Amino acid sequence: MTSLIKVWELPGGVHPPEHKDQSLQLPLGNIPLPPVLVIPLNQHMGTPAQPVVQVGERVLTGQLIGTADGTFSANTHASTSGTVIAIEERAIPHPSGMNSESVVIEPDGKNEWIELTACEDYRSLDRLTLLDKIRAAGVAGLGGAGFPTAVKLAPKSTQVIDTLILNGAECEPYITADDMLMQVRAAELVAGTLLLSHILHHPKNLLIGIEDNKPKAIAAVKAAVAGAAVNDPEAANIQVVVFPTKYPSGGAKQLIQILTGREIPSGHHSADIGVICVNVGTAVAAWRAVRFGEPLVSRVATVVGESLTTQRNIDVLFGTPTSYVLAQHGFNANNASRVVMGGPMMGFTLLDLDAPVIKTTNCILAPSKQELPEPLPAQACIRCGMCAEVCPASLLPQQLFWYAQAEDFDRLESHNLFDCIECGACSYVCPSTIPLVQYYRAAKGSIRLHEIEKEKSDRSRQRFEFRQQRIAKEEAEKEAKRVARQKAAEEAKKKLAEKAAAPAPSSNVISAAAAVSSAVQVAPDEQKAKLERLVAAAKNTLEFQQKPLVPNKTNPVISDEQLVKQQVRIKQAELKLAEAEKKLADFSAQTSNAEPGATSAPVTVAAAAVAPAVDMNDPVAAAIARAQAKLTMSPEDKARANLESLRARLAKAEEKVATAKTEGSANLDALQQGAEKLQQKITEALAELTALGIKDEPIAVPEPVAPVAPVAEPVSAEQSAAQAAIEKAKAKAAAMASMSDEEKRAEQIQSLQTRLAKARERLAKAEADNDANIEAFRAGVTKLEEKLNELA
Repeated sequence: MTSLIKVWELPGGVHPPEHKDQSLQLPLGNIPLPPVLVIPLNQHMGTPAQPVVQVGERVLTGQLIGTADGTFSANTHASTSGTVIAIEERAIPHPSGMNSESVVIEPDGKNEWIELTACEDYRSLDRLTLLDKIRAAGVAGLGGAGFPTAVKLAPKSTQVIDTLILNGAECEPYITADDMLMQVRAAELVAGTLLLSHILHHPKNLLIGIEDNKPKAIAAVKAAVAGAAVNDPEAANIQVVVFPTKYPSGGAKQLIQILTGREIPSGHHSADIGVICVNVGTAVAAWRAVRFGEPLVSRVATVVGESLTTQRNIDVLFGTPTSYVLAQHGFNANNASRVVMGGPMMGFTLLDLDAPVIKTTNCILAPSKQELPEPLPAQACIRCGMCAEVCPASLLPQQLFWYAQAEDFDRLESHNLFDCIECGACSYVCPSTIPLVQYYRAAKGSIRLHEIEKEKSDRSRQRFEFRQQRIAKEEAEKEAKRVARQKAAEEAKKKLAEKAAAPAPSSNVISAAAAVSSAVQVAPDEQKAKLERLVAAAKNTLEFQQKPLVPNKTNPVISDEQLVKQQVRIKQAELKLAEAEKKLADFSAQTSNAEPGATSAPVTVAAAAVAPAVDMNDPVAAAIARAQAKLTMSPEDKARANLESLRARLAKAEEKVATAKTEGSANLDALQQGAEKLQQKITEALAELTALGIKDEPIAVPEPVAPVAPVAEPVSAEQSAAQAAIEKAKAKAAAMASMSDEEKRAEQIQSLQTRLAKARERLAKAEADNDANIEAFRAGVTKLEEKLNELA
């Protein structure tokens, strides 16, 4: 119970005037409900909570209004019942005077609570369940750090906790909130200590550390421990450790060193050395959250200073404006030098008195001008070394000051700047009145910002390097394909040269290329008719392009860029018409100069028996024969051959899509997009045939005669689907043939819009799945948008 364990001397430290009697003359009090409560969603260390209520909604006391956003965030609850009148940026207590999103509640005076779930025996519950209750109640460190308590009470499995320390030191001048709490709620403190011990698997050492300048609190806690030990043997293990008053013994690292002699290594936490340190107010809040199901909606805070007529401790609701708290205690603004949130050593001046009380508000200090005068102007450092003597973290404040001035962040980190607890002892003893802590705070902020920017830069660099690697890989693949094609071409030339040099086997043998090239002949009358149709089609295209642009819903205003594009299209159509008319004129001149009595030669097709068989084992010769055969085909035959080729490619694409669906391939979307593009090309080819007045009749492309006839393959389900798609395309082409130019244009726009919507869906899905083909999807969307803009 009463500790006889050894306490260790704290290095450094100071003894400023305590001024604690001023707020201990009156008992713990309360103040009336304010007109409005401004409850910030950022009352803790970590990410601000996310609002879960709406403006105009009525809330009850303890109702969740902001849910934690991440591990190091904490829930926020309504402090009383009322109506949410705003969710907006409001001033919060922060050294920078920053604003934060807050829920503004207008109290209704009823203080109606939500339904609470009490727990008679917490030992019957799982430890994780107890942590969930503490987390749900929004309990965070009330000593000033605001660290979520549920996170602190869940150390890693490798961290064995043998000591639990309840911090009741409260070393800073003026502040007596924890002192008053221990006096009036000592029994709840002991119960909270046993609860935390149970969650931490019953550490061997249970210590409540209190400075010797709090005799009433010490007596109350000792009595509460003795009373609890009667019914609970574990309470007898709790030791109340009283140690000499010295600032800043209330810091977690310093208190651990005082009570255990252990030092926390730089960059580590107390759990790494087997110790958990919790503020006494936090322990009481955790106990009430588990025992009664109460969310954290209020705390004990000290209101002190000679510019007030009443100085005391109060149990104040979170969200109460500081100006309202001061008004309830007779604040005299003319006599006050400033208003400080916290104590004179580690607190900060409030720039806006409407900033509310939050979870980390342990004191509101309103000193008079005589009590806390304005600091003197800073002088040059005289290198006295007093700051280093009083530093409780054994740092070199003078060096840190110089490096902070020079913004030498590397040296600051090498001198362990982040081990500074910002206690203000160095500033307190500095004869030059240099605000050292302010330099350290600014330097810490700059380093954190620099690290964030560096992290963003590193991520951008990694993305750039990955992109460069991908582009280099693609270029290498393209180069490899180009080299392969070049090698194949060189081999083909070599074989052709060898064949040309070889003697002909007999006069009856003709080369396959010559036989195919002479296989088809076109009559002059038919050729003239084709040229006339080409001239007519070119005229129709020119007339369509010369029509004025008409605004529509998607394009209400005709831009200069669209007019320029139209002029370009008109020019291109004029060139095509001129070219078609020139071909027709040249052909007419040739036919008119022919000898009298000459007759047009009919179209003849060479019989297969005339052409010699081509060796199918020679792919180069076969490819050349096919290419030369295509060169001799008429435009009609080329169009039909192109259509048949597209249909064959569509059948293969449909087969690949079906296989990808069966295998669940990641390339399914890309394959489907390719099949749709082929379908669109078939539709365009059918429309072209219809415009030329050609019936859709299959034509066989002249091929070299193969020695072995191919074996017919059975029609698969995928080919049937492809045939159905082809029939659908035919029907669509027939329908378009009967449409006017405006109707065809509208149909094309609608088709493009449908394809664009599907392409955008695929792109969004690819971006969500981080698909490897995301660039191909994005390029497809861009191309469709450009086509749509041209037609619009």
